[in-house]
Amino acid sequence: MTHTATARAYYRAIDDGEYDALADLLAPEFVHERPDRTISGRASFVSFMRERRPRTDTEHSVDAMYAPVAGPASEAVARGRLRGSDGEDLFGFVDVFAFASAEPDASIDRLTTYTR
Repeated sequence: MTHTATARAYYRAIDDGEYDALADLLAPEFVHERPDRTISGRASFVSFMRERRPRTDTEHSVDAMYAPVAGPASEAVARGRLRGSDGEDLFGFVDVFAFASAEPDASIDRLTTYTR
């Protein structure tokens, strides 16, 4: 799976509540940096998504995916919107995924989220 495909699978797993599939995409030492908090560790992140995130009635609408054009690709970037169950846009985001390696099946090591 390419890094952009892995990033899309990440959103699908969250939106569908497939937390085992989500865990399979993440490195054990995964870190998520976002404007309101930093979550360290795969188990902590999956637990947060399953039990403590503010809203679970949301869907990630990805408008564009980007990958480096030169050198070994160990990143992917997604630009999109988080939408409520009523289809209303809650906010826009840019997610920068950093992978364990340039290998296609590498796990996600780090995710940095930027929102407006």
